[in-house]
Amino acid sequence: MNPTANYDLTIIIPVFNEQDSFQSLSMALQNYLEKASVKTCVLFVNDASSDQSLTLIRDLCMRNKDFFYISLERRNGISGAVKAALMKINSPFSGYMDADLQTFPDDFEKLLACRFDAGLVCGVRDFSHEGLYVRFVNYMCAHIRHFFTNDYIEDTGCPLKLGRTSLLKTLPWYSGIQYLMPALVQLTGHRVRTVNVRYQRRRYGKSKRNHVGCIFSNLCNLFVFLWMKKRYLDPAVRENNLDN
Repeated sequence: MNPTANYDLTIIIPVFNEQDSFQSLSMALQNYLEKASVKTCVLFVNDASSDQSLTLIRDLCMRNKDFFYISLERRNGISGAVKAALMKINSPFSGYMDADLQTFPDDFEKLLACRFDAGLVCGVRDFSHEGLYVRFVNYMCAHIRHFFTNDYIEDTGCPLKLGRTSLLKTLPWYSGIQYLMPALVQLTGHRVRTVNVRYQRRRYGKSKRNHVGCIFSNLCNLFVFLWMKKRYLDPAVRENNLDN
């Protein structure tokens, strides 16, 4: 039996070359699991790391019954890592968080409070302590995305999300879906809620994201979303004799 079925929430943590931050990450996760309001486990996804990340993950999972892992043959990026995890998860709710600790595991409590009110709950980071350039870029990106998707979610890039596992498994997964997940969930007719969460700058290692590449990729994904939105099918069955 898949052990995640014994939990209410599985937190997905994609990991790619995060050996420097792993000790702080594991301590933060262990501290949160001890006080979580629902029975929670963690599923690490080693995204073909070339450092000691997989060794550290294995060691932690051997020492803690609430920690699990899968390791991918080749790098798939965050979207691919999350999809691989969802294919294995049997808990009713799934969460997602980056391994760089720019957000805090404790803030899952804020998302859990809204879990029955929406199909997806998204964190919204507090950028008030960041410089004008960072705030301007995030403001512009949000408004461009709103123009295409009408999702009106302030911060879809926040790496702190929680949703119903059964719903997330039905979404059309492709690279960069984490930024359009709210729009896709709304397309299915489900509600999306937002919750303010804390944010801090990366303390260890270097970011794996290329800002220019991310902007280009996100623009391509927006056009894909528009194509998908026009062709989305959700047939409602009025009558049948299969469920008698």
